[in-house]
Amino acid sequence: MDNLNSALTTWNNKLAELWTLISTSPESFKGGGVWEVIQNINGALQAVGYGLLVLFFAADVVKTCGSFAELKKSEMAFRCFVRFVLAQAAIGHGMELMMALFNIAQGMVTTIMSSSGLTAVSATTLPDEMVTTIESVGFIDSIPLWAITLLGSLFIWVLSLVMILTVYSRFFKLYMATAIAPIPLASFAGQPSSSIGVAFLKSYAAICLEGCVIVLACVIFSAFASSPPAITDSTLAPATIVWNYIGELIFNMLVLVGAIKMSDRLIRELMGLG
Repeated sequence: MDNLNSALTTWNNKLAELWTLISTSPESFKGGGVWEVIQNINGALQAVGYGLLVLFFAADVVKTCGSFAELKKSEMAFRCFVRFVLAQAAIGHGMELMMALFNIAQGMVTTIMSSSGLTAVSATTLPDEMVTTIESVGFIDSIPLWAITLLGSLFIWVLSLVMILTVYSRFFKLYMATAIAPIPLASFAGQPSSSIGVAFLKSYAAICLEGCVIVLACVIFSAFASSPPAITDSTLAPATIVWNYIGELIFNMLVLVGAIKMSDRLIRELMGLG
């Protein structure tokens, strides 16, 4: 029983941490220290972005204008000028642009949380019937029971780590994308290269929207957790009863961890990113 209680405590703690992390903004994550570093890197890479801005702009002019006379045309010159100015603004205000995308996605996460009626994910605990079954086992029968609970606890512990690492990796992807944003945003200066910037913004939006899928997965798991695994026929051996309970419990946990793990793939498919 101690093995299972310890594993379930770890699971509940990681689940509560997940619920807190998913509603946390990058600026306030870990006290905001990481965000300050990302802002410094983004500012330093803006110089590189401006250099690439000129390069992409020159490549666009060479490709779209067959001769210098075409560039003299007012509509052609105006189009190139507007594209250059917009790309320059995207590099200079890239942080504001990306945080606007994140805030939109975070608003969706908040809406899902409030609509579901959940203020926190339901904790998973051992039912009283299972506690009674385990406590009634003698010394000899407790040996296979101990092995079963140890194996089940190991599975629950691994699933807890996989779940929370997936949520942390989302924050790391947000930070890395924000840090290098000036480089892909510079591609908007040229029409042939603008697809790079579009793909980057779509990928960043996909990372932000992963939070929505993770929250939905937690809501689904709460429905599973509200109906804990049923205790099978009490006439069975205690080891069999515990094994059936742990198997069904781990299956329910796999539903949540699998949904969280595939959130990246699901959003990318929905947004046509492959």
